[in-house]
Amino acid sequence: MSAEQQLDDDREATLRRLAALTRDLEALMEATADVPDDEHDPEGATIAFERAQVVSLISAARRHLREIDAAVARLRTGAHGICERCGSDIGHERLLARPSARACVHCTEA
Repeated sequence: MSAEQQLDDDREATLRRLAALTRDLEALMEATADVPDDEHDPEGATIAFERAQVVSLISAARRHLREIDAAVARLRTGAHGICERCGSDIGHERLLARPSARACVHCTEA
């Protein structure tokens, strides 16, 4: 599978995950619309935690989309697979595992 196809597949999966998480958040908000505040609701801490968790997952999915888009841009300019820190080759295995990688393993560990 080409790097472009891998990034496209990752982008589509991330968009599906983002849509599902957004639906989950909307359902949580709708289910708790009648609750005046979480503090005085017996389920409040759980509801607040679930809401915060879903918001955090949405944020992570959006961040991942930006990483994918940046990797596609690097692919188009010929910079994909080149470490942004040291300029060396990122390595085929690392790109297979993480197609949006910006740095080689050595620079990531440093």
